[in-house]
Amino acid sequence: MVTISAVGSLREDLPPRTAVLPDQIIDRTVQRPRSFFGEGSVAHVGIADPFCAQLSGQIADASVQAERPVARGGTYICIEGPQFSTKAESRLFRSWGCAVIGMTAMPEARLAREAELCYATIAMVTDFDVWHGSAGEVTVDMVQANHAANLETAQAILRRLTSMDLGQRTCGCGNALQGAIVTDPAVIPPPTRRKIGIIADRYLPPAEHR
Repeated sequence: MVTISAVGSLREDLPPRTAVLPDQIIDRTVQRPRSFFGEGSVAHVGIADPFCAQLSGQIADASVQAERPVARGGTYICIEGPQFSTKAESRLFRSWGCAVIGMTAMPEARLAREAELCYATIAMVTDFDVWHGSAGEVTVDMVQANHAANLETAQAILRRLTSMDLGQRTCGCGNALQGAIVTDPAVIPPPTRRKIGIIADRYLPPAEHR
């Protein structure tokens, strides 16, 4: 699964109209459901590397072939939104070493891992965040122009990606739930079992019809 995120830049070397393939994320959201589990079931999937390295590498290859190079690596900090950051927050996030800031990618990365999907995002920089001296000069017209240019870049990369032979998955995304379900299947309520069945049935014994 590939997503496109509009982001602000937290680094001088990532100016507007840069495409970034982040490899890490900090989740600062507070109101979004973060799991398909719950209501009598618990699973702890590994998310040390939240973006699929294999898929991100394929996107990077596609970007080269499309002559739309991307910046590889960096931490994406995801905030709740729809409000933007304060200057103090923006400076704090820079001190944490974050590369870009946006309002998407979480809980998508967590949910994709639970669903055993490969997940990567192309973070498209529309402007510098408010830490930057130019932030006060940003206009709606400027952001819209950058967004239009970013859209063309993303479309070119995705067109190339969809024409490539991506081969078989060799990453661990496809068995992320193996050993991650900690609740005894016997005590998972039937409605919950039905809800999580589409992603979890192959790791659980046959459900009793109740």
